[in-house]
Amino acid sequence: MQSRARRSSSSGIATPEVAHSHARSSPGCCRREAALDAEAGLIGRLPPLVGAQALPLFFLLLVLLLALTWLGWWAFQRWLLPREQGAAPTPVLLLLRLALGFGAIVFGAWTFAEIAEALHAEAPLAAADQALADSLRQSVPPAALQAFAWLTLLADPATLTVLCVGIATLLLAQGRRWLAIGWVAAVAGNALLNVTLKQVFARVRPVHDDGLVLAHGFSFPSGHSSGAVVAYGMLAYVLLRYLPLRWHLPMVLASVALAFSIGASRMFLRVHFASDVIAGFASGSAWLAVCIASIELTRWYQRRAMRR
Repeated sequence: MQSRARRSSSSGIATPEVAHSHARSSPGCCRREAALDAEAGLIGRLPPLVGAQALPLFFLLLVLLLALTWLGWWAFQRWLLPREQGAAPTPVLLLLRLALGFGAIVFGAWTFAEIAEALHAEAPLAAADQALADSLRQSVPPAALQAFAWLTLLADPATLTVLCVGIATLLLAQGRRWLAIGWVAAVAGNALLNVTLKQVFARVRPVHDDGLVLAHGFSFPSGHSSGAVVAYGMLAYVLLRYLPLRWHLPMVLASVALAFSIGASRMFLRVHFASDVIAGFASGSAWLAVCIASIELTRWYQRRAMRR
């Protein structure tokens, strides 16, 4: 056997041992190992730094998000609204709106898929999630945790159920049947979607033993995050039909701030990992875009049928 191995080596045919040693010593493999080591080092250092400054970063991200929302609203008002207030959108404007909604759906689905793939592949994302949760346990003061515990109640299943039934009843009383159907489909559909996704991924929640909030079931994606995006995003969409024009932007900003803060509260309270919250935002945004696009398309066809 030894002479055969020597003959194979001398004849230019690499044995498995030789091939493995060559692969390990190749430049591409070395660069890959160096990149993995650098990624592991960054993941080891970054979550504790983020956790130590979690509250200032939360407010900074909130301000940036509101600024981006204001910019997006300005662009929407300028290019995607009819010139006459209350007029039906032209086919071109409708197509542009649907394209924007399709882009939101694709981006939300892509973001969710990337996070889910990273978790499924047991990438360093899970370690970063745990490191951030451990850092938050030590850095967030009790008063802030209590405030987040109250805030998170706004997206509890009981709260969203009462909100869903109440708004649907008001819309039906005013004869807005299709809008009521769209509202219920958005809120209830997101709840069913979230339950399904949690059963598919079956991720265990982080340890949360401070007694402020008790959460059961699986962790990924965050139901409060997706529920807040869909419920309060749809609520803003509905209220835009009733409020004066000067209140439209404040309503949109309030819904964005509320949804973001509720999602962040789940991370601060450590009932969800950070990736759970981001995935909840992504799935909720995609579903919200589906529902609003469907309602807008239905309204356009109804107006077109009435003109005939």
